[in-house]
Amino acid sequence: MSDAAQANAPVFAIQRMYLKDLSLELPNAPQIFLEQAAPSVEVQLDVGNSVLADGVHEVTVRVTVTTKINDKIAFLIEATQGGIFELRNIPADQMPLLLNVVCPNISYPYLRSNVADAVQRTGFPPMHLAEINFEALYQQKLAAEAQQQNGSGIVLPGARH
Repeated sequence: MSDAAQANAPVFAIQRMYLKDLSLELPNAPQIFLEQAAPSVEVQLDVGNSVLADGVHEVTVRVTVTTKINDKIAFLIEATQGGIFELRNIPADQMPLLLNVVCPNISYPYLRSNVADAVQRTGFPPMHLAEINFEALYQQKLAAEAQQQNGSGIVLPGARH
């Protein structure tokens, strides 16, 4: 391969994975450990990205887990896993898929491990976040954005198209 061809070859490289943020609260400890009811768990997930330098992007996966027992918070954990990725000479139409699907798929197992470790240290039974289909999540986000841009999507009776 010539030097010119190598210079224009696509580059996808992981530069670094890191735990960007971790917050854990047990606001009702130690009394919450005496509760016998089964806990309810709510999980919120978000993916973000930003440009750090030319061809270098930070991709973050953030999760908030709220666990309640009888309407009392047992624990609340917020964690953000960051990854720095080198993405060069990638066609523009492929960048959103890389930033919103491929990179989060690489980062998420690290986030799952960090959350599981933190929860285990609370004294509660281990909790493992479910696998996530980031492609489906990204398609839902695109559909929601399209619906917002096109209005509510509600057609009133008698309305003309």
